[in-house]
Formats: sequence, structure tokens, C-alpha cells
Amino acid sequence: MKLAVEISDACDLAPKDGAGACNAFVEVEFDGQKQRTPTKPADRSPQWNHTLVFEVSDPGRVSSLPVDVSVHHDRSLSDHHAARPHTFLGRVRISAASVAPSPQEAVLQRYPLEKRGLFSRVSGDIALRLYLITDHADAAPASAAPGPVPVPDPADNRQQQQPPADPVAAALNPIRIARAAFAAGEPESRQQPPLESAAGESRGHDQQQPPPRVFRSVGASSDQPRRATLHAVAAPPPPPGQTVVMPRPPGPAPAPAGSEFGLVETKPPLPAKMGPRAAAAATAKIASTYDMVEPMSYLYVSVVKARDLPTMDITGALDPYVEVKVGNFKGVTRHKEKNHDPVWRQTFAFSREHLQASQLEVLVKDKDLVKDDFVGRVVFDMSSDIPTRVPPDSPLAPQWYRLSDRNGDKLRHGEIMLAVWIGTQADEAFPEAWHSDAHSVSSLEGLASTRSKVYYSPKLIYLKVMAIAAQDLVPNEKGRPLAPCVVKIQLGGQTRRTRPQGSANPAWNEEFMFVAAEPFDEPLVVTVEEKVAAGRDEPVGRVIIPVAAPYVPRNDLAKSIEAKWFSLSTVLTADEAAASEATKLKTSFASKIHLRLSLETAYHVLDESTHYCSDLQPAAKKLRKSPIGILELGILGARNLAPGKSPYGVAKYGVKWVRTRTLLGTVAPRWNEQYTWEVFDVCTVVTVAVFDNCHLAGGGDAKDQRIGKVRVRLSTLETDRVYTHFYPLMALTPGGLKKTGELHLAVRFTCTAWANMLAMYGKPLLPKMHYTNPISVLQMDYLRFQAMQMVAARLGRAEPPLHREVVEYMLDVDSHMFSLRRSKANFKRMTSLFSGAVAVAHWMEGIRRWKNPVTTILVHVLFLILVCYPELILPTVFLYLFVIGVWNYRRRPRKPAHMDTVLSNAEKELVHQDELDEEFDTFPTSKSSEVVRMRYDRLRSVAGRVQTVVGDLATQGERAQALLSWRDPRATSIFVVLSLIVAVVLYVTPFQVVAVVLGLYLLRHPRFRSKQPSVPFNFYKRLPAKSDVLL
Repeated sequence: MKLAVEISDACDLAPKDGAGACNAFVEVEFDGQKQRTPTKPADRSPQWNHTLVFEVSDPGRVSSLPVDVSVHHDRSLSDHHAARPHTFLGRVRISAASVAPSPQEAVLQRYPLEKRGLFSRVSGDIALRLYLITDHADAAPASAAPGPVPVPDPADNRQQQQPPADPVAAALNPIRIARAAFAAGEPESRQQPPLESAAGESRGHDQQQPPPRVFRSVGASSDQPRRATLHAVAAPPPPPGQTVVMPRPPGPAPAPAGSEFGLVETKPPLPAKMGPRAAAAATAKIASTYDMVEPMSYLYVSVVKARDLPTMDITGALDPYVEVKVGNFKGVTRHKEKNHDPVWRQTFAFSREHLQASQLEVLVKDKDLVKDDFVGRVVFDMSSDIPTRVPPDSPLAPQWYRLSDRNGDKLRHGEIMLAVWIGTQADEAFPEAWHSDAHSVSSLEGLASTRSKVYYSPKLIYLKVMAIAAQDLVPNEKGRPLAPCVVKIQLGGQTRRTRPQGSANPAWNEEFMFVAAEPFDEPLVVTVEEKVAAGRDEPVGRVIIPVAAPYVPRNDLAKSIEAKWFSLSTVLTADEAAASEATKLKTSFASKIHLRLSLETAYHVLDESTHYCSDLQPAAKKLRKSPIGILELGILGARNLAPGKSPYGVAKYGVKWVRTRTLLGTVAPRWNEQYTWEVFDVCTVVTVAVFDNCHLAGGGDAKDQRIGKVRVRLSTLETDRVYTHFYPLMALTPGGLKKTGELHLAVRFTCTAWANMLAMYGKPLLPKMHYTNPISVLQMDYLRFQAMQMVAARLGRAEPPLHREVVEYMLDVDSHMFSLRRSKANFKRMTSLFSGAVAVAHWMEGIRRWKNPVTTILVHVLFLILVCYPELILPTVFLYLFVIGVWNYRRRPRKPAHMDTVLSNAEKELVHQDELDEEFDTFPTSKSSEVVRMRYDRLRSVAGRVQTVVGDLATQGERAQALLSWRDPRATSIFVVLSLIVAVVLYVTPFQVVAVVLGLYLLRHPRFRSKQPSVPFNFYKRLPAKSDVLL
């Protein structure tokens, strides 16, 4: 007789590897025999589908023997030097008396995992199927399945993988008997595949999404439906051949660590991650400032100039240009019209990874309408020693070379100055060089957009304008009374207006904030207008003020600025105002306006969201603090991009933007560019995005397409550690979430001032001015939007430009727009915040219910100790916090945080397509009236539920107020009398006695507890609220 234990799967196991997953395997012990399943790495819901067979030495003792099933986490996969190779995940003890006597009667059952000790952390359940195999019944099940015999899992132990040596042993093989029992009731079309296909499916099992947990059972027919339960209660079996689907417990299953949206750690050969000897060898190839990227070798050819070039045309004119050829790669300089001594000063960089030519050819040609004429050439043998330059060496000195004809004979006239060397991306010529990766770009504008560049955001300052009052306002039309007047203030595209005041000497006393950018090109225009009629405003006067000293003073120290009177001019345009100022026109009478102007440099101008801001320094340079560290970012490359893309990367931190070079037509670009920033605050975020360059043809209205974005918070990085990972690039479209590739980054934060960095955690996030003179939330959102527009406009005027769509995507311009998906995600975040308190409440309820008597007794003892020695309460709480923090240190995150698709509610299973379509709709909407009506009704239903929750919260608060408001005189009388009695009792009775009595009453045994609500709860529910007086 044999005992077969079929282990199907487990669900929702406890995470143990520090990354939210576990390496689970099952160990079964029966009658002194131990066997285990293979290990399923990085999976909290593993599927084994493995059968273990045990020998039964004494069939008479089977009913008295237990079957111990233990689930363990294999630590050796992630930590080879672990002191304990296994960690306990849970166990199940099953009496052999409940084992089915045959495979036909056995059903799959789910067992909740139990704890081994008081402090074990256990969660989840396991699906098992146990049955006995008798010797006299071996041949019958084996002959019941004439079809192909399924093969066992490839990960099984070797004893189960080996076939029997003879046909008799094959017929008695328990695994074949057990699996044949499952296939007995199936039609031939639904039986297991042949040996080869089954093995192929088992090999690809780890590469695809696991199928639903489907089990087939054979038994007597029954009309009752099968029940799916978490308890080990045998349900009636289904009819023969029926498919039984075992559902998982409610709630979304956690995504495994190896999912498509997970973070993949890499170990590239970076000098910063090598040992001392390897790093010393790497410094010979690449400068020390480029130790975060892989060295890439380039062949540099610098074409400086030429002289005494021979004439090729009859007219004697020469339009020379240079063509540099290395194998299939070719670079061409600009042609110089009618110049025998041209100067080009262009550098070409050819990646040696793709070079297979044996010679470098530099040709000088004459530009012609029909066919370009050959002038001369210089040929370099690639097999000879080409000098190698390693920064910080000085640049290589160019040399004059005589031109030769096609046969290699030297020309009598004509020389060209060249410099040829081998270098890396650390070379100073690398950013401005023409790269072989962009050899197919023809236009100069498109070629310029392929180079790597560094940009800086303009210096932004808040301009505060306070319109105080005006004097002697006169209407434009004589004989008409003065209408109510407003002040319109304009700075570029920003316009603000005051409330109307109906007087010739109005007083407004209203303050406005604007965003100004240095250099201040646009003046401040203040116009007083009278509202003659609805929609008709006529100007009374205007003043144009340059936004610069001495007209507008700087306020660096939050001091009081003196207000000034300005004369209003009757001219209506800025040109006329400038002409009148130039001619110094003077009038005997003029209306005046009282203004207070100041440049508030003590503020920080927010141009990105405060949740992931990268710069928190004030605008005034003298108020800024010294840097505390250095951020080094290596943009190594990407992989699995869509075909046909020409990708480039953009990174932003603080006011510094960087842009990598564009690599044409590649799905796996390798940039290997490194950039450095000074860090002033560790609680900041660096943003890196990848775009598809759509401006290679030059000009046009094309926009660069988004590929994906990554954010890394510096405070989550360990100091002096190099993080190298593939970050998933995701694009959220109206059709759903799509993975567009993976970005390979190397990040390192180096601290240079430890004391300042630690002290910064106790300082405010923003400059002091934001707290002493705060700006309202609505005004801050308006100013942030204006700052974004200014940054986008200024960077769009650079060469090559950083286009508006790129800047807006990096700064998240549309993050303030309504999104039902984000609203649901924020609601889930709110509920998760209270999950800890709910868990503690459930634990306390279990203590009160005496579910675990040992734990309840220990809580009673701890409670009595704390009551007798109250001075131990706070030390115990903080000691407990210390122990939890130290205990969680070994499970600290080892990888930087990245975009969480489940938390963002962005996966297809979590979000409806119409919600995404609404999120990407324009503002105002461009949808039809039927769609807008449907979305409005949906929003009303959601708002109705929110309204109900808010009303319930208000009701509970109003009931608390009704205790002493005498709205219910009987309830208030009872409460007042009870308060007096409690006060007297508490005064007479020692506090320890009251605390002990109250605690023991709350922790009393369920035998002394009623199932009805308590008296205080009933009393509170009967108190009146104001919900009955609402319309």
C-alpha cells in the first residue's frame, strides 16, 4: 500500500525575500519519510502540480499516523551565505484516517496554513489531494487509460523521472496510476498531449502566464454543484469528466517579481562597480568622471581646413567639401563656395563596434550641379597604430596631409589639415561630433537635433503687484459720469483684474502674483478700465513699467516695500507709450495709480508638482544653501523598443536638463552617457524619459512621441551605492496600459556633508517665505502652470530646441486634470493607510474573543504590568517601535521604487476603457453629448456615494455634540448625571484600580459577553443628529 499526496498550488503566501515575494517549496513528512517539491522562485501563489508517494509499512497503523505538510521559503536562491537556508511559511497536519481509500474518491481540498509558534507570520492556503493506492488495484487504473501517458513535471526528483525497468513495474508505478485515474473519464480529444509536446509545455511554463487552476475529478454522478471553500470540507464530486475550477480567494493576486512591469537588476561592467584592480585597468580606457557607463570606443576624424586646393572647373571656381568614408559609413562636411582655402572645423565620430573596414578615406570633392568632381584624397590604414587619447589629456594637434589622386600619387597642390584618434564618449569632441549613428539624416536642422545637449531652465521669480488705489480718474467721453473701474495687469500672457470700484478715487487693495523670467524682456502693463456696459471696457489710462531695477525692487529678506504713485497716460499702445517717453511729453494734469511692486526672490517658483519636485531652492542666490551631495546618472541604453523608432533620452533634476544623442532606427539603443548634478536636498526626485525623435526631416509640425518615463527619489537610495536596473517604460493610452520597452540606468548618490544632510530632515521642505507669507492653493496652481509655460517657451528657443511636448511631459502639465482612474487609486491609498489600524483592531477583537488563549493571557499579564508601572508605558512603546524597525531592516527594499501599475489602477483588469478615454479627453470636451451625459451620470453616482460617506461622518460628529446640547433633554440629563457619578468615583478610586477593572471588563471571556450591542453603543446611536433637518 502507498500513500499519494498531490500538491497542486498555494495562494497568498507571506512575503519573505524583501521584494514582496517568496521562493516556496513544500516538504511532506509521513511515517518517518520526508519528500519535497521543487522550488518556485519569486512567486507568492506558486503552482507545483506535483505528486509525492510514500510507502505504508503497516496498513493497520495508517489511521493513527499524521501527514505533516510544511511550506518553506528557500533563502539560498537569494542569499547564498544565509545562516538558515529555509524560512517557515506555514504548515498543515492531516490525519491519515481522513485520506481517501482510492484515487477515484479523492477530491482536491484547500487547507488554510497554520502557525508553528506564537510569533510565526503565516498567511494563505494550500490545495492538496490525498489518497491511498492498494496493491491489488494497481492494474485496473493503469489499464483504464489507453491513451498517451502524461509525463511528470521535469522539476520532480530523479527517482520519479526514471521510467520503470520492466512492464510489470511500469504498470505498478504509482504516479502513472494516479495520473491515469484523472484521465480515465476524459474523451480522447481532451487527454494529455504526447511526450514531446508535454515536455515542451513544461519547459515554457515559466515563460507564460499561469493558466487558471483547473482540476479534473472522476466520481459518482451527483446533481449537487461543487462548492469552493477555504476549509478542508469534502464536497460531493462532480459528474465524470466535468471541469472543476478552484477560484482564488477574493482580492487581486500580487504580481510576481518577474512580471513585465517589474524592475530587473543588472550587473554591467561599469568601472564604478568593479574591484580596485579592475577599476584601475578601466581608468586607462575611460576618464574617472565617466565611471557610471560602459566605455564605448570611437574613431574621431577632425577636418579642420585645407589650403592651395587645385582648380577643377574651366571657370577656375572651386566649391570644396570633404567626404569621410569608413566602410559603409560616410560623413560629409558643408561645402564652401568659391574658396581654395576653406575652413570647416567639423569632427566625425564612428563607433568602432560597427566598423569592419581596413582603411579610412578622406576625400576632397568639388560641388557641381551634375556630378561632383574628385579633387584629392588621404587614406589611413586602420591596421596601423592610430593614437589613443584619454581625457584629461590635451586635444590632439592636427597635421597637414598632402592630397593624392586615385592612383595614390601625390598632387602638386593641395593640403588638408586633419586629426585622427581613437577615444571614448568622455572626449570633449563627442557632444558636437557628427555621429555615424545619424548617417542617414540629410538636413542640417535634423542633424542638429540628434546631438546630446545640456539645457538650463530660466531663472523664475515671483512678481508681486498690489493695486492700492487711484486718484482723479476721468472718463474718456466728456459729460458722461465715470463708470465703475477695474485695474487690468498684464505681464506677457498673464492677465489679472481687480474687482470694480465706482468712484473717481477708487481703492482696491488687491494683491496679485505673476511669474517673471530673467532676462526681463516683457514689461508690466497696468491699465485702468471703466466698465461702460456688459462686455464693453474702455481704458482710462495706462502705465508701462519695466520689470527691472530701479523700477521694481528685489525683496530678498521679506521686508516691507514702499508703494509708489504712477501717472496714467492716455496713450493706448505700448509703442505710443514708448514714443511719449522718448520725447518726454509732460502734461499739466494726469490721473495717478498707487502700486506696490516687488520681485519676491525669497520664494521658490514651482514649475513641477510638489509631490516629485527636483528643486526647492529660493530664487535669491544669497539665500541658497550649500550642496550636500552629488547625483550621478548614467543613461546606459534601452531594449525592447518598438521597431522604427529613433529614440533619445531626456533627464531633469533641478534647473539642469540633459538630452542624449538620437540613435536612428534601433530597438536596443546604447547611449552610455553620464551626467552629474549638485544635490541641495535629498528629498527630491530625478526624472528620466525616452522620446521618439520626429524632427529628423527638419521643420514641420510633427511632435516627438512619448515612449516612457521613470522617476527615482534620492531619499530612497543608499549612499555611494551604484544602482543598475532595467526600468519598465510604460505608456498609458486610451486603449490601455502598454509596455513600450525598458530603460537601463545607473544611479549613484554621493553625500559630501553628512551633518547637513541629516539636519535637513528637521527643516521645512520649501523656503521660509512659503510659511511666513503663504500663497493660496488656487493661486499656486495658477502660478505653477504659468511657470511651466515659460520654461517650455524658453527651452523651445534653444538650438536644438527642447520641444514643448517634451517639457510638458517631463513637468506633468496635465496632472491637475480630473481622472476617475487616479481618483480610485487615491481612494485605495487612503484605505490602505487604515489597513494597519484595522489589523490591530481585528487582533484586539481576537484577544477579546479568546481565539488564542495563550496570547490573550500574555496580553492580560502585559496589561497588568503596565497598569502597575505606568512609567513603563512610553518606554515600552518606543522600544517596540525600535524592535520593529530593526526587524524590518533585513526586509528593506533592495531596489529603487518605480511606477506601480497596480497602485496606479492602470492595468487592464482594474480600469475600464471608457475611464481612460475620459482621462485623455480634451478640455473642454470634444465628445458627443450622449457620451458626456453618460459620464456626467456616472460622476453623479460616484459623488452620491462620497456624499453618503461624508454625511455619515457628519452624523457621528453631531451626535457627539448632542451629548451636551440639550437637544434631547432626556439623553443629556442621563449623560450629565452619569458624568457626575463617574467624576466622584474616579476621585475616590485610585487610577490603577479603575484601569484594571475597565481593562479586565473589555477583555472578559466570551462566555460572559452578550451578542447584543453594548449599552454605551446603544445610547450613542440614539442621540439626535442634524440629518433629519436637511431638505
